[in-house]
Amino acid sequence: MAEAPTAEPPIARAPAGTFRGAALPGVKAWRGIRYAEPPTGELRWRAPVAPADVDPDEEGVVDALEFGPACPQSRTAAVPMHGDIRFDEDCLSLNVWAPEGHEDPLPVMVWLHGGAYLFGTGAQSLYGGAELAVDGVVVVTLNYRLGALGFLELTRCGEPGEFDGNLALRDVLLALRWVQRNIAAFGGDPSRVTLFGESAGGGLVTTLLATPSAEGLFHRAIAQSSPASSVYGEDRAFGVARRVLTEVGISVGDAGELRDVPLEEVMQAVLKVFGDVPAEAPGTIAFAPVVDGELVPESPVQVLREGRGLPVPLIIGTNKDEASMFKFLKSPLVPVSDARILGMLADIREERPELTVPDIERVRTAYEGLRRQAVGLGIGRDIGFRLPALWIAEGHSEVAPTWLYRFDHATPILRLSGLGAIHASELPYVWRRIGDPSTELAFRLGGRRVAERISQRMSARWLAFAKGEDPDAEGMADAPDWPRYEPESRESLVIAERDRIVADLDAELREGWGDEVLAFP
Repeated sequence: MAEAPTAEPPIARAPAGTFRGAALPGVKAWRGIRYAEPPTGELRWRAPVAPADVDPDEEGVVDALEFGPACPQSRTAAVPMHGDIRFDEDCLSLNVWAPEGHEDPLPVMVWLHGGAYLFGTGAQSLYGGAELAVDGVVVVTLNYRLGALGFLELTRCGEPGEFDGNLALRDVLLALRWVQRNIAAFGGDPSRVTLFGESAGGGLVTTLLATPSAEGLFHRAIAQSSPASSVYGEDRAFGVARRVLTEVGISVGDAGELRDVPLEEVMQAVLKVFGDVPAEAPGTIAFAPVVDGELVPESPVQVLREGRGLPVPLIIGTNKDEASMFKFLKSPLVPVSDARILGMLADIREERPELTVPDIERVRTAYEGLRRQAVGLGIGRDIGFRLPALWIAEGHSEVAPTWLYRFDHATPILRLSGLGAIHASELPYVWRRIGDPSTELAFRLGGRRVAERISQRMSARWLAFAKGEDPDAEGMADAPDWPRYEPESRESLVIAERDRIVADLDAELREGWGDEVLAFP
């Protein structure tokens, strides 16, 4: 759907201010609305601060016509960005799409983008909300701080109280509070908010499901390819911060001097540590939310496995070939070689002696029939994404309706290249953006017609769920009803050219890996 203005601009009068948006075909859009003060200067590495309300009699109407800047970051082929995306530390803004012609308050879908906690923005063209909004929801996308600015945990550095922690998570919480207070002015119902995200965004979703202060800020959740177990304690986070400080020549006690270091230099140090940590400690990542004992009291994946998360309905799932993209890009984030897999299992045993960690021969029984070079990809995929999804589905289904899926579809070029249903390949299907510029390579050998049909079904399921219904694509061909995940039957939806329901889809996986949560502290 084109995002060019077509009519008189819409006006939204909210407690935060009066905002002028753009009228699109069947949709109203507001872009670049600030939800926090600029996190710059003394506010760098501090908790976000909500801006004061704007009095329209004094300030007038605020134009919300252009996306706000993205958080400063390096460019990467894994997170394609198209259009005129700007980068600036003053990045804490959000965007809203709402359908024309609706009087009753509508369900709200709040999106958290992915990008390994270092890349991405809510302004990526792939996340244009118009296609979903026309079907009767209000869509919100947002930016949160990334990398050096959002996930560098400095709370044990410098003077006591000089830094705050879990900054990106606090950004999202503040944005969700903004939604609760203001979304009614845009046609949304603050009592029906679905939080959804993919990859790092999915990791934020599952972390927030285990964050007590998030209670009441969202009422349904969708976690796509969440690295849910990649959330570590303060000791590991402090070790990463110390490495970054060393890279820029600053001692831990003088960490306050980091504010005087050019941001580009800090970002380069973060990129180096980002690559070094998983290379040295396979199965871990350098930057992620932190179990700090306060905002995030316990390991989220353990809390959710035990059925102690926020009791909101949940869709969770992964893609069939998550790890192939990481191997193709030569990324160290997912361990796929024998040496790195053995190192990962040994490290878990050493750091978590209370766990029963399976040996490699038992693990390999879950991958019988696969070519040897495919076994490493399967293990990397499962320890990083699929197993955490299973652990969460098992536990969360005891406290709230839960649905489990696996996205299996690959376009002809992805299939012929051996990449398959790679990490993030489901995104254009969810967003109904099969024609987005970022998907051009995926359809170089065709497959658009089939993809459009899958997209209509998948997005219909996500929309039905956001509207408070079961995630079914009623009336559509090749779309069986999706039963809830129950520990007895373990039924999953397999999304492909023809959707199907499979009982205990991951039986061999559970047999090979066991039922314990295998996560680093």
